[in-house]
Amino acid sequence: MITPAQSRAARALIDWSREQLADTSRVALRTIVDFERGARAPREVTALAIERAFSEAGIAFLDGDYAGSGGPGVRLRDREA
Repeated sequence: MITPAQSRAARALIDWSREQLADTSRVALRTIVDFERGARAPREVTALAIERAFSEAGIAFLDGDYAGSGGPGVRLRDREA
């Protein structure tokens, strides 16, 4: 599941505000704020909605299971020309 740090980093990569993420994912802004500051974990369906919104915007989530990764992260997917 996505971490709070991954959510903040993904928003930074695509220059989204929390409000934009809330609108795009159809998740309450308060839920986004609480999740990103680590106050509470979202339900699975909510986390999936957040991940889907990011994925559709070109974000790929890295789970950190590969050598030298340093842990979970995010990156922009390669775009086709």
